[in-house]
Amino acid sequence: MGWETWIITTLSRSLAYGTPLLLGTLGEIYAERSGVLNLGVEGMMIMGAYSGFTTAYITGNPWLGILVAAVVGGAFSLIHAFTSVTLKANQVVSGLSLTMLGLGLSGMFGRGWEGKPLPATIPKITVSGLSKIPFLGPIFFEGQNLIVYLTILLVPLLWYILYRTRIGITIRSVGESPATADSLGINVDRVRYMCVLLGGILAGMAGGYLSVAYRPAWTEGMTAGMGWIVIALTIFAFWNPAYGMLGAYLFAALYHLSYRLQPWVSPELLKAMPYAFAILVLIFVSRGTLQKRMGAPAALSLPYTRGEE
Repeated sequence: MGWETWIITTLSRSLAYGTPLLLGTLGEIYAERSGVLNLGVEGMMIMGAYSGFTTAYITGNPWLGILVAAVVGGAFSLIHAFTSVTLKANQVVSGLSLTMLGLGLSGMFGRGWEGKPLPATIPKITVSGLSKIPFLGPIFFEGQNLIVYLTILLVPLLWYILYRTRIGITIRSVGESPATADSLGINVDRVRYMCVLLGGILAGMAGGYLSVAYRPAWTEGMTAGMGWIVIALTIFAFWNPAYGMLGAYLFAALYHLSYRLQPWVSPELLKAMPYAFAILVLIFVSRGTLQKRMGAPAALSLPYTRGEE
């Protein structure tokens, strides 16, 4: 019984911590499927966390905080879209600049907000009937908040759109061969703008979830590299929303285990374990030929100019 409780607690906490990772990964999958690599996820998440917390603190409405966080994340993503899609700038440089901008602005404006308790947060939900289901009940239906469930529902929705609708075919064709898509009358720049915007909205929402629901407080740098983990998870998921969910919750479980196993294993080694996993994924797929085998969009990170092959 002790081990069962231990496993249930680990999986339950993994759902909560994996939610911002999953939100960011879903958005990055769509951006990269359209051919745009956005390394600014960390910057968008931290700005979402800051703006979400301050809005929820001032208004007393945590849901408004989540909404503002999503809007701010989307607004920041448009900076990357403008530089990489319209100006055809290097996408890696643009994304890194966006991360530095977000970290710098949140650190500067957030100095006076640290240590302030949030007056209202998003309540946790317990579904009385379903929570009594053996093993699965306490994991999924006890002590989770609504954003966790909404994020899980996003996975089949975004998967269906990407693989079973005309919109998804358009997005994937733009990411594979923008010239061919352009010749068929598809506005490549518009598709890429919308996908980058979606990625920013979900990244901002992920940051807002962190500061309003998961850990209702503001701390400078509270995303703690989650944006980079999202980049690794996007590759680990083969640019597929369903696999993205598995990857996000797997990393979250590793992160939680880094605390649960400390009495038996070196704390430093355990804390490095989930991040080492992400680094190994990035190293493993760093070669272009391997990325192609894994199903990476052929035009990923390549700017497109109409009339050029």
